[in-house]
Amino acid sequence: MPIDREKVQKAVRLLLEAIGEDPDREGLARTPERVARMYEDIFSGIGVEPGEKVSLFTSENHDEMIVVRDIPFYSMCEHHLLPFFGHVSIGYIPGNNQVTGFSSMVRLVESVAKRPQVQEKMTTDLADTLVNRLKPLGVIVIIRARHFCIEMQGVKRENIETVTSAQRGYLRKQITRLEAFNLIKG
Repeated sequence: MPIDREKVQKAVRLLLEAIGEDPDREGLARTPERVARMYEDIFSGIGVEPGEKVSLFTSENHDEMIVVRDIPFYSMCEHHLLPFFGHVSIGYIPGNNQVTGFSSMVRLVESVAKRPQVQEKMTTDLADTLVNRLKPLGVIVIIRARHFCIEMQGVKRENIETVTSAQRGYLRKQITRLEAFNLIKG
């Protein structure tokens, strides 16, 4: 579902008025239009089925762990509509000879990140999407992120990194989880 630019522009204009600003002054006159265009991009994951971003390939006798680490992302906290950003690392053990391309992982992270949410849900959504699409023997997703809702308001502390993880299948077993952590840490 596309963003309703006109509604966003009206809402931004009302917000500017509500905080005591003049939305017609030179510096703000085109802000509602700019914000509407920006929201089209940063919320482009709304209504998108992330599994469609994961291409499938057959790879004979492939049952070793595959890790793509430090995929950068930007998302928006659904509680304050402030950005959170960081890196996602994904590891999986293929099942039934099904693998995906590395760029599919990047597109998956981007499609899931571009919606209002919390980091914990993003982590779970990525893991569950990979399980549903790839049918792997195991999946691990680790997200490290900084949140502007911590840095700009409330406790106002910089450089606090929040880490979330989700494991599925064989990656719940200690030995394979440790291998994945070591590969992700480098």
